[in-house]
Amino acid sequence: MSNQYETVFIMTPVLSEEQLTECVSKFKNLILSAGGGSKLVFENNWGLRKLAYPIHKKTTGFYYLIEFTATGDVIGKLETEYKRDERIMRFLTIALDKHAILYNENKRKNAEAKKNEKTVTA
Repeated sequence: MSNQYETVFIMTPVLSEEQLTECVSKFKNLILSAGGGSKLVFENNWGLRKLAYPIHKKTTGFYYLIEFTATGDVIGKLETEYKRDERIMRFLTIALDKHAILYNENKRKNAEAKKNEKTVTA
């Protein structure tokens, strides 16, 4: 049975735009190729952000969020790949319960509504 997960990873700030795109594509493809009904629900590039504390002597990093459905065995493979990839400084993957899924859906709807309001008033 598929569960819904959310993963956030921080990539090193010294990557070029092409390297960032390739890195994100690698992990998205890993999720999708796992089978078992794996699919991407939402993704968001948070961009370059200041870190709360230095990691590997770096004070900034590129944040990326992916929300997806997959079976539990995919998480182990995904996190192993995060650990092997030297471009990834930190990562966190969590399983979402029904309340978190509903919260994320409402948050996206509200963000979309605000975006539409801005375009209408502009």
